[in-house]
Amino acid sequence: MATNTLDIRPLSGAIGAEILGIDLGADVSDETVAAVRAAWLEHLVVFFRGQTLEPAQFLNFARRFGEPVEYPFVKGLDGFPQITPVIKLEHETVNFGGLWHSDTAYLDKPPMATMLIARETPPRGGDTLFANMYRAYETLSDGLKRMLDRLTAVNSSAKADVTRTREDRIKDSGKTEAKKEYNAEHPVVRTHPETGRRALYVNGGHTVRFSDMSAEESAPLLNYLFAHMVRPEFTCRFRWEPGSIALWDNRCTQHNPVNDYHGFRRVMHRVTLAGDVPK
Repeated sequence: MATNTLDIRPLSGAIGAEILGIDLGADVSDETVAAVRAAWLEHLVVFFRGQTLEPAQFLNFARRFGEPVEYPFVKGLDGFPQITPVIKLEHETVNFGGLWHSDTAYLDKPPMATMLIARETPPRGGDTLFANMYRAYETLSDGLKRMLDRLTAVNSSAKADVTRTREDRIKDSGKTEAKKEYNAEHPVVRTHPETGRRALYVNGGHTVRFSDMSAEESAPLLNYLFAHMVRPEFTCRFRWEPGSIALWDNRCTQHNPVNDYHGFRRVMHRVTLAGDVPK
């Protein structure tokens, strides 16, 4: 059984680290998984390169961190329903999830984590940005923190234009009976159940308004938060190669796949891990 010594290299001052010296296709020890998890909780998103995992291996490694769940809008791979193909073809101009967001925040129990592996990448472009929502909250004024601590917000799968492209793909995936819209109310600031730290939990992709307020009334403050939470000093940027893997914590991060590779194909496989009700 492999008990790797991990080489952990932070990518920025705020978020993200590459982990070297580990073969995820090997029989990775519980000790090594625990070390990866500790690095993940510290850096919020961790990256691996040069991993040649078949779907079964990818899913099995994801299971070491939590329970894989199916994505409601796109059919999973044949034989692996929890693995969602994330694809942009050469002729397409809209990418999957192409804006700042936390995955499926419109569900009552959003996933705690997402694991993504690159299968095919464009010759240039297609990077993903990540942002630290702990920092976003901690750098607000005390007065604004106190106000936000009392608020909840409505999140909807119908908000982003990208949702419509996902629903278009349902027709081709065979998932024709999927519910077309999901809505959930969550705290604007959530407490991470493992670290105890507070993080902003609204996002431009899914958050529609504050509870008991109209969208128009909510917009000025929400728009301020959407801009504040992705300030450059809270972020890192990851360049994908075939075999690259990212594991990010949806409870305290947001991400944005950059749509700058028109005319090229990009194929990724994604697994989301079951989470709890944000508190």
